[in-house]
Parts: sequence; C-alpha cells; structure tokens
Amino acid sequence: MRMRGLVLLVLGLAAAGLVLAWTFLGSATIAKDTPFTIPAGASVGTVAAKLEAEGLVSSASGFMLNARIFGSSAPIQAGEFLLKPGMSQGDILEAFQSGDVIRRFVTIPEGMPSILVWERLMGEPLLTGEIPVPPEGSILPDTYSFERGQPRARLVEQMQAAMDKALAEEWAKRAPGIPVTTMREALILASIVEKETGKPEERRMVAGLYSNRVRTGMKLQADPTIIYPITKGKPLGRRINQSEIAAVNGYNTYTRTGLPEGPITNPGRDSIAAVMNPEATSALFMVADGTGGHWFASTLAEHNANVAKWYAIRRERGEM
Repeated sequence: MRMRGLVLLVLGLAAAGLVLAWTFLGSATIAKDTPFTIPAGASVGTVAAKLEAEGLVSSASGFMLNARIFGSSAPIQAGEFLLKPGMSQGDILEAFQSGDVIRRFVTIPEGMPSILVWERLMGEPLLTGEIPVPPEGSILPDTYSFERGQPRARLVEQMQAAMDKALAEEWAKRAPGIPVTTMREALILASIVEKETGKPEERRMVAGLYSNRVRTGMKLQADPTIIYPITKGKPLGRRINQSEIAAVNGYNTYTRTGLPEGPITNPGRDSIAAVMNPEATSALFMVADGTGGHWFASTLAEHNANVAKWYAIRRERGEM
C-alpha cells in the first residue's frame, strides 16, 4: 500500500508539473501554414509578443521562458518564416535561430532589356525601394531568390555581379582570333546574337556570321539595332519604317560600321559563350527560314536565293 501511495504521489506531482509547465511555458497554436515576419533588430520579447498577438502561441511570456530554458544561445534572425501546424515552441524558436526564411524568386529571361527588368522588379510588391533602370547589358538573365522586404537595389547588385562574373569567366575561355578586343565589345555583340535568333542551336552560327562582318568591316545590318533607340528594347509592334532604317544614331548598324555604341539587351550566358567561341564559317548573310531559324549564305547570290524562298513563304501565309 505504501508503494502504491508513493507511485500515486509521483504521478500527481508529474501531473502538477505538466499543468505548471503548460501554464508558464504555454504552447504553440498554429492552425494553418502561416507566414511570420521578424523585422531587423527585433528582440526575443518583441517576437514573443508578436507571436501571441497573431495567435501563434498561447503566451508570450511562456515562449520567452521556453526560449531561456530550452533554447540555444544563437540569435533570432530577421526575415519571413513559414510556421506550420504541429510545430512546437521549440520548433518555432529553432526556425527563427537557423534563419530558415521563406525564399521567393524572380526570373529574368534571356534577352529581356533593362527597361523590362526594371518594370518587373518595380512590379514585385514584396521588394522595397526605388531603383533607376539598370544600364543595358548589366543584368545576367537567370532566376534569383529574394526575401520579403529586400531592397530592389540589393537584388540588382546581385544580378549585376552575376553578369560581371559570367562575362569574365567566358572571356577567359575565348577562342583566339575573335574580332572583339574587350569584354565590353563581346557583351555588345552577344546582345545582338541574343536578339537575332530564337534557336539555341543557331547562336554560334549567328555569332560566327557577325564576327565575319566585324572582321571584314561590313555593316552588321542587324534589325534589332534599329529598334533599340526607338523602344529601348521593347517590341516595336509593327514593321520597321524606311526612315528608321536610314536613321543615323549610335545604334543603327544599317548606317554605321562596326558595333553599336552599347548593348541592345541583356544577353544570356549562352549568347556570351557563342561570341567567345563562334562557329567557324564563311557565312556573311542570313534570312528567316519560316521556322524561327535562318538560312545562312556566304555569297550575295546565295543570299538573294534564300530571300526569294522567304518571300515565297510569306506570300503563302498571306503576309505579302
């Protein structure tokens, strides 16, 4: 009987301890997946009060006591966290201390001009701060992660650092004898290659063609260089006018010899690599083939025959 009484006493004390622990430490009360933001510089007390105010723990003081007794000495990180049903207060604290923040993503497609990059970033409501339109060609197209509240300027710096790194890496692998002498020139030529073909398998061939033109002093005659001063890279939405073909400016390669004065878009890494290692070809001319690609020619006679085929396709389509 004495042993039974002792067992009952121990169980009673344990139960009382659990009641006291529940009372003083509280519990997590997360009903559904819930984003929770910790501002920079927030203290444990501030975070605990915010958790209680948002109904995610039953007691702010309990969360703080839990943190003192069971938590590590690591600081709480700023950012946005995803709290899930079933998480204990210890799980929440561990997530805050580990910096396991929600990552969001923004994608910059290959060939997106800087004005459209700017519009995309300014249209992202979870980013903060104003930015100017980045310099053309300074952004490496890719998918980038960011956190809620991150400054747009910091994300642009990341994109520009990625472009600087990619350009330097590809420049280090350039083939001997390419007609561009600086990374800046390579970037400009890559922007033309990017805009001139939608087929990845054509990039090196297009780069080879334009490299031949640069090397021999021929005008590049790249249509996208006509459009760029008009729209800053946005779609023109119509056919190019003869007056625009004849316009004299720093970009129009129909009226100037050599490269335009600057990039006409943000080229992807593959277009940059194509310029650094262009196809060995004698091609000097190209025209659309009706499939999104091009026919290439080394002589004007061959090119004129290809143009005739292209016109025939357009007539069949009712475009002429």
